[in-house]
Amino acid sequence: MQTSRREAIAILLASAFVGVARPALGQTLTKVRVGKAISSSFPFSGLELGQKTGIWKAAGLEIEISTFRGDGQLQQALAAGSVDFGFGSGPGMGYAAKGVPAHAVAAVANKPANMALVVGKASRVTTIAGLKGKRIGVSTAGSLTDWLARNIAVSNKWKTTDIEILPMGDMRARIAAMRSGELAAAVTSVQEAYEIQDNGQGTVLTTFADVVPHFHTHVVFARDALIKGNPNLVRRFLKAWFTTAAYLRDHRAEAVKNAADTMKLDPKVIDETYPIEISGMNFDGSFDPAALDVIRASLKDLGILDREPPVSAMLVTGFAPVKVN
Repeated sequence: MQTSRREAIAILLASAFVGVARPALGQTLTKVRVGKAISSSFPFSGLELGQKTGIWKAAGLEIEISTFRGDGQLQQALAAGSVDFGFGSGPGMGYAAKGVPAHAVAAVANKPANMALVVGKASRVTTIAGLKGKRIGVSTAGSLTDWLARNIAVSNKWKTTDIEILPMGDMRARIAAMRSGELAAAVTSVQEAYEIQDNGQGTVLTTFADVVPHFHTHVVFARDALIKGNPNLVRRFLKAWFTTAAYLRDHRAEAVKNAADTMKLDPKVIDETYPIEISGMNFDGSFDPAALDVIRASLKDLGILDREPPVSAMLVTGFAPVKVN
């Protein structure tokens, strides 16, 4: 079967980005299983874009993508060995200190500009102060959305009991709860927040970039068995990922279309929030020491750990920064 002209061009372009030769015809690709903690993430949509452009294939990889309902489920999959790599949140690094055999190997996104607080129309809340005493929906307990919601009380010097945080899974459940009045607000991606606003279902009160300026919103996890037993595969995977990240940055139209398809959102919303997303992405995987300190503190705040762990318990060095050309 002949390769189509479009596919051939895509693979050649991807090979130029990755800096490796196109796999020879008939060569077996290395299959890797990749999990993402949530579906509503612009950076995570790069996994599918890498498939469409041939970037993963040019790196000699075939990726199988699974989507979970938050960090907790992703970490369970890593612990069970049902995925090899995971795309999750910064606070998810705490699970390694609890015994999950997987560690962060690179940062995917920094400050949480891509996370927003949206209030439901039924709540009649118009200011942050109006959330005092109300319920806020998040994905899962111990997740990034959980921690960000807690910081609403911290940044306003409220008691932790001044807001009630409810883990409710994916955003569809939280939208329904806001519509019924069960929730006053929810923490979600900036795209979903703006879509809710555009649909007249609620209002975006704020993003979290200024609330938490030093942070790693998303990181890449690799199972310890791979880190120790096949570090070259980890490096190959990361090189292909950051090639994809660069493609996201440099090809707006394709990135927007792919993210809209993957996230099941209006392309207009994705295009409007594209500059916000790109401003928060990390393009070489380097970890910021100040951000790691904030995350260490967040692990105790969330009750994931009873004390702040050392950095060495959360991540493995030596894989980042990643050079893609």
